[in-house]
Amino acid sequence: MGLLNALSNSAERRRTMDGPGGPASDTPGNPPTIGDVARRAGVSKGAVSLALNGKPGVSEETRRRITEVAEQLNWRPSIHARAMLRSRAFAVGLVLARDTQHLAVDPFFAGFLGGVESVLAGSGSVLVLQVVGEDAETEAESYRRLVRERRIDGAFLLDIREGDQRLDLLPRLRLPAVAVGPAGMDCGRIPVVGIRDGDGIGAAVEHLAGLGHRRIGFVEGAPAYRHSTSRLDAWRQAMLSRGLPADLHDAGHFTGQGGAAATRRLLDGRPTAIIYASDLMAIAGMSVAREAGLELPGDLSVTGFDDNPEAAHLHPPLTTVKQDPVAVGALAAEVLLAQIDGRHITPEPPAPQLIVRASTAPPSPRR
Repeated sequence: MGLLNALSNSAERRRTMDGPGGPASDTPGNPPTIGDVARRAGVSKGAVSLALNGKPGVSEETRRRITEVAEQLNWRPSIHARAMLRSRAFAVGLVLARDTQHLAVDPFFAGFLGGVESVLAGSGSVLVLQVVGEDAETEAESYRRLVRERRIDGAFLLDIREGDQRLDLLPRLRLPAVAVGPAGMDCGRIPVVGIRDGDGIGAAVEHLAGLGHRRIGFVEGAPAYRHSTSRLDAWRQAMLSRGLPADLHDAGHFTGQGGAAATRRLLDGRPTAIIYASDLMAIAGMSVAREAGLELPGDLSVTGFDDNPEAAHLHPPLTTVKQDPVAVGALAAEVLLAQIDGRHITPEPPAPQLIVRASTAPPSPRR
């Protein structure tokens, strides 16, 4: 009886126009309740609960009749009531150990969330997002608390690090999870939605080498992150496979300030082109190159990664790798919801695309 009361008292009571069967509620002026649905369909409250939550115990004819009445009355069980019935929170979690200032300039994060929400919107689940600062233990404790309080049914893992304790923690907590990172990344028992960023870096090297560049530098992001080291590895492999030296690289930590500092150091090696692991670092590097008296792309060709909205409007417009964070977020949400439901799907990550613009050209004879 307690569950039935919860279903009745916690229902999303929406006012609606009168349906074919008469007024929305049996009590004029009040929103409909589970009792109204049961009386109109000629069944018990328990039968309504079973029918609308997909549970066995009612015939298909009764289920159809209850569903029609609920539609007429515009009545649905609330998330709280459904959670009680199914022992589910109808929520998934994302805990980020990041500096909030970095999030504000990260185009992947916003696109990823948009993709996640596009799938969650039709699933009845919501996203619980927590940003805890750059502290791994606080991050881990957040997951423990969310599980302890039964607030989430599963979790997304972003920014996978070397020795990341979350890869052992979440299976121990019996929390379904999906990791998002470079394609081929090994996360143990946690499935991975792979991002083919290595293909994008390889395409940038091929493009520059095809223009005649041999001294091609690389500015990676934050070395602690696997998606950063995977882009560095992809650059190194692409260079060596073409017989080009892979000695000009530095870390910019995915920030403008870091990208500028890395560029100043790399310019001492007289590169004719630099590949950056993010557009933000590339934009900062372009400014540094101009301060050093270099013409773009005559003296230095530059490529980025992300295809930020401003990339096409720079001077010169930035050649960059376009990825699809919205598609990645939607795919990650589909994989996670399938896990929660006990299903398995094989993710097929979208391929990146090199967008060639005016920031790259054949090397100048002066260089």
